[in-house]
Amino acid sequence: MTFKKQTLGEFIIENQSSFKYSSGELSRLINSIRLAAKVVNHEVNKAGLVDIIGAAGDTNVQGEDQQKLDVYANEKFIQTLTKRNIVCGIASEEEDSFISINSQDENHQNKYVVLIDPLDGSSNIDVNVSVGTIFSIYRRVTPVGTPVQLKDFLQKGREQVAAGYVVYGTSTMLVYTTGHGVNGFTLNPAIGSFYLSHPNMTFPEDGGIYSVNEGNYQDFPLGVKKYIKYCQEEEGDRPYTSRYIGSLVSDFHRNMIKGGIYMYPKGSRNPNGKLRLLYECNPMAFLAEQANGKSSDGYTRTLDVVPTELHQRVPFICGSKNMVEKLEEFMQEFGE
Repeated sequence: MTFKKQTLGEFIIENQSSFKYSSGELSRLINSIRLAAKVVNHEVNKAGLVDIIGAAGDTNVQGEDQQKLDVYANEKFIQTLTKRNIVCGIASEEEDSFISINSQDENHQNKYVVLIDPLDGSSNIDVNVSVGTIFSIYRRVTPVGTPVQLKDFLQKGREQVAAGYVVYGTSTMLVYTTGHGVNGFTLNPAIGSFYLSHPNMTFPEDGGIYSVNEGNYQDFPLGVKKYIKYCQEEEGDRPYTSRYIGSLVSDFHRNMIKGGIYMYPKGSRNPNGKLRLLYECNPMAFLAEQANGKSSDGYTRTLDVVPTELHQRVPFICGSKNMVEKLEEFMQEFGE
């Protein structure tokens, strides 16, 4: 006997009572992200056939070369979220500042802000490696009826009401949480619907994979260097396997399923870390904690970090709980 898989829309409706705010608003927000993800997925899958790969010729606010698909994905997500009349503001990794959005009644009645990395790992597009989208959702803290302000975006990660990512790979998946566990939905391209394929996703408490750009080894803090050597020792269930894709979404997704740790520590070239707190680290940390994992900078829980600017960078350690805690022990003992 076969059972009909549940669609993302059906899942949202069935579980809307677990969302402590208006269920209709959440449904429209997730549906907006779902729609934009399908459009971006279509373009990603055409890469190489049409002129959408390669650099766009511009740099973003971080001084990084923008890929053509970065620009396209950014435009599509902003357009889709704006038209649905649900968000009062959007902040994107590709934009210098946040975007204030008025409601259709022009009284600034919308209650949510979205922070988004439209195309994480986009430099991999040219070589046909998985990329993704990361999103983070908060309720505004400024009064409804007024234009959104910077403080609406500079909230601690623990204040997120929803977060997730889309991975564009051999199959396209949307994975998200509203604070009640993590669920994954796979796109059926034949009919354009996402179906629940990975219910109640969790990190194994232990894992056998460590994910880090070892080309930067000499630049790492001593505690991280010692931990990497620990991962490589032949003892017990070690050595662990080194797996690093260079796309946070892809590395995180694999480690959540198989068990592992992802590390992007600070170093002399990136004294504050490389990854963005608001667009990458906070949403992934929220997902990790909801999936029985853990995230920190080696000392402090990621979701407790106080943001001070939109494009703030921080060190980021995330994954299976026991592996993260072991690295934190090395940081405590050996430090920088």
